[in-house]
Amino acid sequence: MKTTVFAPISVGNVSVGFDSLGMALKPIQGEHLGDMVHIDTSNDQSDHFVLAGSHAHYLPAEKEQNIVWYVLQQFKQAVTERGIRVKPCHITLEKNIPVSSGLGSSACSVVAAFEALNIWYGQPFSVNDLLKMMGQAEAKISGGLHYDNVAPCYLGGLQLMLPTQDKVTQTLPALTEVYWIIAYPDVVVSTQAARDLLPQQYKRATAIQFAQHLAGFVDACHRQDIGMVFSLLKDVMAEPYRASTIPQFTESKKQLLTMGSLSVGISGSGPTLFSACDDLKTAEQQAAWLAANYLSTEQGFVRICQIDEAGARMLNDKKQN
Repeated sequence: MKTTVFAPISVGNVSVGFDSLGMALKPIQGEHLGDMVHIDTSNDQSDHFVLAGSHAHYLPAEKEQNIVWYVLQQFKQAVTERGIRVKPCHITLEKNIPVSSGLGSSACSVVAAFEALNIWYGQPFSVNDLLKMMGQAEAKISGGLHYDNVAPCYLGGLQLMLPTQDKVTQTLPALTEVYWIIAYPDVVVSTQAARDLLPQQYKRATAIQFAQHLAGFVDACHRQDIGMVFSLLKDVMAEPYRASTIPQFTESKKQLLTMGSLSVGISGSGPTLFSACDDLKTAEQQAAWLAANYLSTEQGFVRICQIDEAGARMLNDKKQN
């Protein structure tokens, strides 16, 4: 049986939660913004890999260099260790979002592949099992084990990462009435290079400020105190070091705040920025301004989104069309 899984984009850090917060997003127009993985039975006894989609040309053509092929090998090893017979398959990655975008591109591919394989094999692994496998695979590309993209991409919603083995993430109450404008300018910012910009040590005052902002943000989410949520949505850990490396970010942030944004920040390690609004008309005005002033090429894009509470999900043929 053919299985297709879609995995949505995500915003890591969400300003206030460096390596600790992430949220999945979906465009309000209803289109799928993320990656898809299709799995079908192989016609012979070999595995086959196909790379397709609007952004496939940015990835290496060799299957051995693709993260989805790596996921397939890891999954086969895991099922073998459980005494489950390996089935040869035909797996296709439909790559529909840009790499190094700050939108959880590698996480989308990893999550869609693991979820599709798990469904295709009859779901031998639990949610927590899969999360851990997803985190390890995504770390192969990002250079470190961070769940702030894979967790929201897989589970949906707004996720708080936890430093425990039994449970790696906790879902926070979603900010369902907020519009999130994302703008990808089509400039390259390597996740590892962006991480290398950060200091090895932080001052005590910065660490205290970070803890206060994050704790207050989590509390405000539970109380649905939107005013408090956005008064605390500040990045003291990464943005001060990364902002100058993203063309037009600082100027755009100033402009969006004058246009009524509740908060503006860098999505993940950039170069995508996000702006939060509680009014659709304001969001539309900001989207138009960003399309005219923030994008570097025609391959850049702007979308008005809301939180995607569904996360990764299987699609039937009707939805795929």
